Amino acid sequence: MKKELVAGVSNCASIDWTIKESARAKLRVAVKRTLRRYDYPLDMQKLATETFIKQVEMIVDELVLS
Repeated sequence: MKKELVAGVSNCASIDWTIKESARAKLRVAVKRTLRRYDYPLDMQKLATETFIKQVEMIVDELVLS
């Protein structure tokens, strides 16, 4: 599942994905699809999706600042 989530980020990421809401929406959809594929509980998908996006943003910020 981790590999598919990372692949989803790679496919949806653009230069300004942290700014544009449409790009963030594509990323959320990709994450939710992956979670559904692995039968992740529906009531926890929103939290997991937002947590994942926050983690990706932190990683991107660290890479840019380094």
